[in-house]
Amino acid sequence: MPHLPPRPTLADLQRYVAELEVERGFQGQDVVQKALLLGEEVGELFKALRKSQGLSIDPQSRVGSVSEELADVLIYLCAIANRFGIQLEEAFRLKEEINMRRSWTSAPAAPGSAGPRSQGES
Repeated sequence: MPHLPPRPTLADLQRYVAELEVERGFQGQDVVQKALLLGEEVGELFKALRKSQGLSIDPQSRVGSVSEELADVLIYLCAIANRFGIQLEEAFRLKEEINMRRSWTSAPAAPGSAGPRSQGES
């Protein structure tokens, strides 16, 4: 069983996911398979969010907690990044450098929206 330190970095998480995939026999799945599985997990996250907000869901659905589904999404993000040789922390920092140069609107957010958007973002 791979070891994950108590306070893992993103690099630790990526390494851990790579080791788990070998242990569980998933290392042969290509990036398309992983992307499709990520999409399924995002759908499960949405169901968990609906449930947590008291919105209707299919009573026959097995719905995990928001934290469980977020963890699943993170696992698949790490797996996809690993297949491309992308270090997520570095990618995050580089993207934030780009975002810092953008201008952000402060228009009132629609109910349930994530907040301000970059001008030109859709």
